[in-house]
Amino acid sequence: MYKDVSLTEHLQKYFGFDRFKGKQEAAIKNVLEGKNTFVLMPTGGGKSLIYQLPALLMDGTAIIISPLIALMKNQVDAIRGFGTEDNIAHFLNSSLSKAAVHQVKEDVTNGKTKLLYVAPESLTKEENIEFLNKIKISLFAIDEAHCISEWGHDFRPEYRRIRPIVNEIGGDAPIVALTATATAKVQHDIKKNLGIINAKLFKESFNRANLYYEVKPKVKTETQIIRFISENTGKSGIIYCLSRKKVEELAATLQVNNIKALPYHAGMDAATRSGNQDKFLMEEVDVIVATIAFGMGIDKPDVRFVIHYDIPKSLEGYYQETGRAGRDGGEGKCVTFYSYKDIQKLEKFMHGKPVAEQEIGRQLLLDTVSYAESALCRRIILLHYFGEKYQTENCGNCDNCLNPKEQLDATNEIVIGLNAILEVNEKYKAEHITDILTGKNTAAIKSFKHNELKHFGIGHEHDEKYWNAVFRQSMIAGLISKDIENYGLLKMTKKGHEFLAKPKTFMLVRNHDYEEDIESQSGAPAGAISGDPELFAMLKDLRKRNAKKLNLPPFVLFQDPSLADMSIQYPISLEELQKIQGVGPGKAKRYGKSFIELIKTYVDENEIERPQDLVVKSVANKSKLKVFIIQSIDRKISFEDIANAKGLEVKDVISEVEAIVHSGTKLNIDYYIDDVLDEDHQEDIFEYFREAEDDSISSAIEELGEDEYSEEDIRLIRVKFFSDLGN
Repeated sequence: MYKDVSLTEHLQKYFGFDRFKGKQEAAIKNVLEGKNTFVLMPTGGGKSLIYQLPALLMDGTAIIISPLIALMKNQVDAIRGFGTEDNIAHFLNSSLSKAAVHQVKEDVTNGKTKLLYVAPESLTKEENIEFLNKIKISLFAIDEAHCISEWGHDFRPEYRRIRPIVNEIGGDAPIVALTATATAKVQHDIKKNLGIINAKLFKESFNRANLYYEVKPKVKTETQIIRFISENTGKSGIIYCLSRKKVEELAATLQVNNIKALPYHAGMDAATRSGNQDKFLMEEVDVIVATIAFGMGIDKPDVRFVIHYDIPKSLEGYYQETGRAGRDGGEGKCVTFYSYKDIQKLEKFMHGKPVAEQEIGRQLLLDTVSYAESALCRRIILLHYFGEKYQTENCGNCDNCLNPKEQLDATNEIVIGLNAILEVNEKYKAEHITDILTGKNTAAIKSFKHNELKHFGIGHEHDEKYWNAVFRQSMIAGLISKDIENYGLLKMTKKGHEFLAKPKTFMLVRNHDYEEDIESQSGAPAGAISGDPELFAMLKDLRKRNAKKLNLPPFVLFQDPSLADMSIQYPISLEELQKIQGVGPGKAKRYGKSFIELIKTYVDENEIERPQDLVVKSVANKSKLKVFIIQSIDRKISFEDIANAKGLEVKDVISEVEAIVHSGTKLNIDYYIDDVLDEDHQEDIFEYFREAEDDSISSAIEELGEDEYSEEDIRLIRVKFFSDLGN
């Protein structure tokens, strides 16, 4: 089958390396012996070499089944780049012209081509099956094999059709399945669906010691990203977003802030998409903003950061996408922005799908939430998910290990949690057991009569996040396991039974509450200001003095979040002040002069270095809705008609109008208010705000009475109040 020469010599001859990594050589020998092989190695672990070298040494042509056209092109270019002839490797997919397809088939037939990359869709075409039946096939390599499993992060139904085609064209050729991400469940699915249950497994550690993991609250995300990239100038990075629209918007925002960035998603035409990818590979741009379609197999070893603007749908997806950083063993920063609202959005997307698919999707999301909210070492959680134990408790290279959270003695709660699992005969998921412990009378609890159990409500003093942490950390400690075959039912382990028989002190790490972080950083609740407290206090005093002179409530000049933003960004010109949250040109011009003078003096006296990179320029097209609303109000169009024209709800239009007015633009919405509110009600609300200490809607409802005044009524008059008196 191949010349009896040292494999290392062939490695040197074809690829220029003088030694193999990890289990590469053992796996290659297994393939060369004609045996089915399962390769489970992290991104950057050298998986492709395991089929490429045997393909060059064996008789016939290797068929490599790969999910992405861009991936095939890169792999073929890489093989040819090692100095072998151009026809040694080809790809066969829908991007080729008829003439190109003819040339590929001719080279394969003549025995010149050793590696033929094929998309699973192309593999099933009758003419291709007919063609492949006529050639000698050395091996089949199924790359990104996790696509075969519904539990995988990128399930593709066409991957399920690979085995029948292999049976038809392959004869006795060995199968090599390769993936960088697969839980035990996904591994079983891959082997079962490919008919290689007895394949030898070659598995490397999932630990990528050079990667730094961090999860941040999703607030002022664009600003945080621009600051991060500015601190990493000239380094290559990928930013992942879930929607194509967000990819386009974020790429445009980065561009206007002098960052070399381009978008990448499946909705773009092929030439532009491919061109953007090439510019990233050739380092003409530093950053690619992309959907998850980008990066599979992209051979760029020096990606220095991977940012997730949106939380991924599964930990497999997260692991694979973060794995595109630091493939050369150098620095790799992985930063994810998290808000539970994103999880709720992803759950909504599942509606309408088959029940089993929804159940799988929810389980994968729950694991992602646990990872994001946990204060345990992120490396421990990730490796545990893939069935690997990390030997130390502190990796020293993630946000949780560098900034440890407080620990609590939770021995009693662990005992309660384990006993609750036993009380329901190990037949329920964590959420259901949490509902029992917290005393929630859900429909499921009632139907199973679990509100009559001894443990019902026993843990009501803790919330569900606390109990989720109890079960997650019990799992990592090996006290319980999750039966993934049965949608995540919690089962006791031998170690768990031993713990119950003789409990030992169990220290629980308190989870993060990112929603609390988001609220505090957005300036929503009183007292949650995260800027320069001394400057903030001075700005409040100045606002109070100026408001008194103008006979206006202080909040009409600038609201607290605006003062907080000033205390973070230190604007010292009217132009900079306009960029502050809730200010805009109108307010800056009308009220800003004394504020920027105070800030400038403060900055000079305290020798403060201002974070100029936080002044994020916005993209012009983002203001289209604002312009449309202003023009519609000028034409006295009802809010209902404005909402219908833009696919919004009336409350959304009011929110946009509030933002416009708070930024200093004067709007006359009397025509609409007169239609929905009588004169007396208008006057009552207006007078309330004239005397009020703040502009809180909840305080206004409490004072005025919710039976007589709706939230919408109060918000409309507040807009009028700000516009008439403030602007």
